[in-house]
Parts: sequence; C-alpha cells; structure tokens
Amino acid sequence: MNNTARDAARSLLRAPLVVAAVQPDEHRLIRRHADELVTMFRSYLGYRLVVDARLARLYKAGLGEEELRPLVVQTSRARFSPRDYTYLALICAVLLATGQQVLLSMLVADVEQAAAEAGIALGQDTRHERLGFVHALRQLIAWGAISDTDGSISAYADGPSEALLTIERDVIHEILSTPLRDVSSPEELVRVATEVAPEAVRHRVRRRIVECPVVMLADLSEAERTWLRQSQRREAHLLEENLGLRLEIRAEGVAAFDPLEELSDLSFPREGTVAQAALLAVSELVDGVGTPVEPLVPVDRPALEEITRALLDRHAKSWANQYLDRPDRLAADVEELLCDVGLLVRDSNDELWLRAVAARYAPEPTERGTRLESLSMEMT
Repeated sequence: MNNTARDAARSLLRAPLVVAAVQPDEHRLIRRHADELVTMFRSYLGYRLVVDARLARLYKAGLGEEELRPLVVQTSRARFSPRDYTYLALICAVLLATGQQVLLSMLVADVEQAAAEAGIALGQDTRHERLGFVHALRQLIAWGAISDTDGSISAYADGPSEALLTIERDVIHEILSTPLRDVSSPEELVRVATEVAPEAVRHRVRRRIVECPVVMLADLSEAERTWLRQSQRREAHLLEENLGLRLEIRAEGVAAFDPLEELSDLSFPREGTVAQAALLAVSELVDGVGTPVEPLVPVDRPALEEITRALLDRHAKSWANQYLDRPDRLAADVEELLCDVGLLVRDSNDELWLRAVAARYAPEPTERGTRLESLSMEMT
C-alpha cells in the first residue's frame, strides 16, 4: 500500500464516518483509493467499508462489552451520560421521519412525543436536561448528520431558543453499524456488531492490536495466543504496511505505536494535571512493587490515593486549582485515565491491577522553583 492509500486508511481509523460536505479533502483521498481500501479492511480486519459520492463509512465492529469506549461531549470532552445517549437515540429516530429542515422547537416537541410513545421518562425542563439535548445535537453536527443553518443550538442550554436545522438523513442512516431491525436489545446490538466467524482468529487479534493500547497474551484465548506467537513478526510488517503502526513485541504481549501520534483519541503521556499526575503515579506504583514480572500485579486503591495526594501537595502551585480542595477527585480521575490507557485494570470485583507494561513509563520531572517545567518519558 502506497503512502497516500495508507493516509486514507488512517483517516478512516480516526473518523470511521467521513462526510464529503464536512471533510472534503479526506473524502476525496478515500474515494481515490476506495477499491484498495475496501479490500484491505475486509481482508486484514474483517471490516466493511462503503464509499460513495456523499460519504465514506468504515463499519468498525468494536471489541465488545469489555472494551467499550464512550462518546465524549464536543466542548468539555467529558463522557456521554446515559441521558446524552438517550437524547441522541431519540433525535436520530425523529430526524429519520422529518423533512430536509426542521426548527429546533419542533424537534424538541417531536422528541418529547417520541419519548412518551416509547415509555421513556424525560426529566423536567432544567438546564441539565437541556444540556443533554445539546450534547446530542453537537455530536450529530460533528458527524455531519445535521447543521444549524440559522441560529445556534448552544443557546438552547440556557432556555428556549430557536434555530433552523438542516438534516442529512443519509448520514443518520449510516451511524449504526448494525440495523436495529436485526436485534432486539442493546446487548444483542453489541454482540452482533462485534462477532466474527469462529475461524477468523486473525481478525479478532488484529482488531485488538489496532483498537487497544496494549494486548496482553493473558487476555487472549488459547487459539488467539497460538496464532499471535506464530504470526507476530509477519503481523508487525503488515501493521506498518497497512496502517503505519509499529508493533512492539514483548514476552507478555504486544503493543502498537503510532510514530505520528495521530490515531489515538487518548494520547499518553500528555499535558494536563490528570495526565501528569497519572504518569508520576505510575512511576511510584512501579517503584513500590519493583519491575512487574507477572502480567498483573495487585494495587491497593488507598495506596494510589495516598500517592496522588502527595503528588498534589508537591505540585499544588502548577496543577489545576479545581483539585486543591478535592484530592479524592484527582485520585479518581487518575485511576480512570490509567484504566483507559490500559496501564491499570479494574476487575469485576472493582479491584485494581497494575499491568507489567506500566514499567516502561519512568517519568523524570524537572522543577524550577515550584513550577513543573518538564515531564519526560523514558523507555525501560
């Protein structure tokens, strides 16, 4: 695969739904290499790719309930709440039956009616409730499914307001990876979307490598471990050839790295109070247990909270003020981030485990006075 085709493939991994009217350059590049991309995604990952004059849609299957990644609010990057998802589903259902344009006030009324017909209880007309509606609308705008042609949807969060929305029903049709007529419950929707043929071991393993920060052999089935051990050198070549990712192979598993740092929506290490605290906390956790030799090492949550509190005291003048009076909140946010990037694992009993791969992160903070000037990552 040449460089421009690889760039198009990477573009689809970043944004599986590319609308020509919103992302004309990316769509043009994908369409130019459509045949090659369709073949590569089908054979390499078992993903279906549809490309036409309006859009490109890569039907990424996901990894099932154990590896769910939530949508995030476009402005704050906070995770979608259950209420946000409820409004997103209701709005999509309503918009599929509307004309090309609709007034915001009419859409609100139609959504309330649809909720009542479906037996869904919406809350009182409060700012919190309206924000859920706005979060869903902003996500649809980001996908290119709607646009606020006149007026702004943001004002609705503070009270009733008007805006004219233009609807792209073709885009809304392509949002779900599996038609709802084929399933009867949310759990079945996830299962149908993620399942592969029993014999397609390669697709299951490759999807995990591409979609997860780290893939541990202990997390794979026996058939998957055997296939990966036998194929890892060849897979390293294919991964770089198809997607420009580099595969690091260790005794306990593998990890895919992007030299351009473009494909992940959750880079680590990075700037910011939570990310810096998480990186420093990992270093202290590793120091506390020594270099982990087991795939998973138990972590005492109170110990993590104590480490985070000490770090906050040490760097109080350079970290976000919102955590100064709430060190427990910083500890919770650090835990969440480390679980998201795969360095900590939270099991079914809510116990924490440190992954051996955490030992490769050894930050060395350099301070001048009380300001944290630099934070580097060292490969160990």
